[in-house]
Amino acid sequence: MNRTFVMCKPDAVERGLSGRIIARIEEKGLRLVAAELRQVDRDLAERHYAELSDKPFFGELIEFITRSPVLAMVVEGPADNTWRLVRTLMGATSVDDAAPGSIRGDLATTTGENLVHGSDGPESAAAEIALWFPGLA
Repeated sequence: MNRTFVMCKPDAVERGLSGRIIARIEEKGLRLVAAELRQVDRDLAERHYAELSDKPFFGELIEFITRSPVLAMVVEGPADNTWRLVRTLMGATSVDDAAPGSIRGDLATTTGENLVHGSDGPESAAAEIALWFPGLA
């Protein structure tokens, strides 16, 4: 089994969409192996988004992800491409490019608050799982 990290961001939790997001993941044939609703502190947010620290939107991103709880999850699938399956379900980062049928295409209204995060490869999945769920790493 192959695992990846997924997060329902504050806007998804605030709008009550976490259940719908989980349902889409499960309908695809993937399963949750860990989930935790948690308030993200600044330290965790900065470590999670460390690769974006030089971007002009970094401060806004940290403020957004720490404003209210997120639902952090580890998702498991039968193939090496579990992370890619989740990314396809999520849709393009920009809501203008997110296809209908994807989570963002159907439910997100702005790119800055696009509901969900998913690891972008096996290396980031391993690192994010270790950061958010160290007992599973």
